[in-house]
Amino acid sequence: MPVRAEDQKKELIGRLAKRVCERIPPDRAPEVERFVRQLYANVPPGDLLRNSVEDLYGAAMGLWNFSQVRTPGVPKIRVFNPTPSEHGWRSTHTVVEIANDDMPFLVDSVTAELNRQDLTVHLVIHPVLKLRRDRGGKRLQLLGPDEAPGGEQQALSESLMHIQINEQSAPERLAEIQSGIERVLADVRIAVQDWREMHARIAEVLQELETAPPPLPREEIAETKEFLLWINDDHFTFLGYREYDFTGEDEGATLRIREGSGLGILRDDSYSVFDGLRNFDKLPPEVRQFVLEPRLLLITKSNRRATVHRPVHMDTIGIKRFDEAGRVTGERLLVGLLTSAAYSRSPRQIPLLRRKVQNILSRAGFPPNSHDGKALTHILETYPRDELLQIGEDDLYEISLGILHLQ
Repeated sequence: MPVRAEDQKKELIGRLAKRVCERIPPDRAPEVERFVRQLYANVPPGDLLRNSVEDLYGAAMGLWNFSQVRTPGVPKIRVFNPTPSEHGWRSTHTVVEIANDDMPFLVDSVTAELNRQDLTVHLVIHPVLKLRRDRGGKRLQLLGPDEAPGGEQQALSESLMHIQINEQSAPERLAEIQSGIERVLADVRIAVQDWREMHARIAEVLQELETAPPPLPREEIAETKEFLLWINDDHFTFLGYREYDFTGEDEGATLRIREGSGLGILRDDSYSVFDGLRNFDKLPPEVRQFVLEPRLLLITKSNRRATVHRPVHMDTIGIKRFDEAGRVTGERLLVGLLTSAAYSRSPRQIPLLRRKVQNILSRAGFPPNSHDGKALTHILETYPRDELLQIGEDDLYEISLGILHLQ
């Protein structure tokens, strides 16, 4: 009977643990062995079995020593080509090592950045460890997954990453890779740090719409409120928030950032969500139209790709602000990513979309159980979701009826 890959992996890690006990002083060996077992616990057998015990030991010890000291709140990164003489092990790949506070989106964001730099990711090892550090950032104790720290000090949840990419030899290229990762991790950190505050801003908007609604149709306000409640219920990955004031009138109108209002990736006022945002004539047509007309909410796409989570063009949600006389005075802007529910759920279960779809079906006037009624419903249910979110009802009506007639 052939030996199972999992059994081979177990045997390999056993040999690795033995190597640790042979080379590490007895007072430190148990903790290092625990680290090695946690590091390789969830790595697919095929990724481990192609490596020698010596190289696995060298890679583990390199990461262990590299992460020995780290200031909480500050990521530690290195990009290098391991050699036996300098690092104690070899690899045909360039290695990226990262020690960071554990938080959402780390692996997705880092691998997306590596792909953006046209690098091939061959291996990702990503254990999340529980440990204690002193005030200087020195590691004091590595804990087991279910182990509680002694004394009053709380354990840190720390993310370690060992990533292997296609080999890069030029020192300036290694520095470029590291710089890109640093920027991405900074974006992840501020988006995660400001997540609750961004949710709180939506709660404030909802309260304003309840207590001081703008002079707009009640159905529009009600559906906007339902949509904002829906995105606040884990249907939107909040990456940034910012407020604008409108100045000027008609075609001379411009948007001015309200200083200090930014959260997440929009903390930096120089971060441009749309190219030419400060020049009205360079804004996307749907944004120009939104600025000028009495609409409460606009969903569209930024021409910037997200650096956090998924490297796609970010979704933007603009919510207008009105004064007591009903004049538009500004806008609150959210940037982020709609979650998978927005793409997998029927549009008739999503606020705003359900109203749009029902309006098209009513306007078409087909009996619901007729062939044309069922066909139009299917067209709207399967319409590309990003376009369905952004398209106006008149355009959607013309296009969906056009598809129906072609069929």
